[in-house]
Amino acid sequence: MTETVVFPQDRTCPYQPAPAYLPLAAERPLAQVALYDGRRVWAITSRDMARRLLTDPRISSDRTNPAWPMMFPVIAATVSDVQQKVMKIVTALVGVDGAVHSARRKMLIPSFTLRRINAQRPMIQEIVDRQLERMLGNGAPADLIPAFAAPVPVTILYRLMGIPDEDHDFFEKVSHQLAAGPNANEAYDELMAYMDKLIARKRRNPGDGVLDDLLAGRGGAADVGEVRGEELISTLVLQVAGGHGTTGTMISLSMFVLLQNPERLAELRADPSLLPTAVDELLRLLSIPDGVSRLATDDIEVEGTTIRKGDGVFFITSLINRDENVYETPDSLAWHRASARDHVSFGFGAHQCLGQNLARVTMEIALGTLIRRLPGLRLAAPAGEIPFNPTAGFQVLTELPVTW
Repeated sequence: MTETVVFPQDRTCPYQPAPAYLPLAAERPLAQVALYDGRRVWAITSRDMARRLLTDPRISSDRTNPAWPMMFPVIAATVSDVQQKVMKIVTALVGVDGAVHSARRKMLIPSFTLRRINAQRPMIQEIVDRQLERMLGNGAPADLIPAFAAPVPVTILYRLMGIPDEDHDFFEKVSHQLAAGPNANEAYDELMAYMDKLIARKRRNPGDGVLDDLLAGRGGAADVGEVRGEELISTLVLQVAGGHGTTGTMISLSMFVLLQNPERLAELRADPSLLPTAVDELLRLLSIPDGVSRLATDDIEVEGTTIRKGDGVFFITSLINRDENVYETPDSLAWHRASARDHVSFGFGAHQCLGQNLARVTMEIALGTLIRRLPGLRLAAPAGEIPFNPTAGFQVLTELPVTW
């Protein structure tokens, strides 16, 4: 390359890779890119290489390492005490390696198995139906995001985690304040006090949510000892930040794409059994998180190139998931694609997304219900005028006006 691509780049379309990444795709399997401060790091664009490196113990997720590559100056800037607390909470699972990561992940695995999530299908369907009835009751047109796509996953997640229904609004409010609000310190104290009360309540009257599993030591939590309030907050905030936001975005962006591909939509309406594969194909094509960041902790030889110890390594999801060596016609939707589930939208290896079964089932039921019950669903504005915001390499529609 004659000029190093700066990473990350904004997309010009919410479901297509950034145009500036096209030279990187041509250089597969890896290339060098530059971060905001000029630091050169490795960009992985090959599906096979991505899988190989994401399972290599020399590729680290430890965000406390001083050499960790920062994508944005705002992240690298000095943060307040409460922001440090929040970062500690959010990275408690995804930002650690080895035995610590394995022990924390083991606590949660039994609650997110496919069998456990499939058993929640009636609950998920009930929440989807109730939210859709609310949207229909308010009449057309509607913004599908606040009316349906955003509240469905968060309600499902809170119910699964064991947060009482009457506390959902409170938890949603303080979670957002904790992440970005001006009253983050107060929100942190409120959340800690709330968790202390909730833990005491659940010890007196256990339920069957994820928090109850952790407190009771059920399944993989049996040998982790006493679970403290801060650990439970870490679990909750991580699942909220990584779960309902991404799933809600996938629901809205998937419908946006489907409504622009009427033939593919008609196929799903005619044969709902295609929905599970369609969900993975949409996850592959849309690739809403644009990059997964890692750090090399030792020299790694790959394809005749040496990734040096201390080098940043970024896995550019939108290019990996369109690797033409893996996917035929990678830029199109195909419900019968045998390799549809081979994407890396949930990561790969030890840090693969723990909530992927829940995300898939939620998307399948939410999209299937919209397709079945609203045969006349269509965009209420030209597709090119619908705004989106590629916030921090994460593709988000800011509104989705629809009618039916």
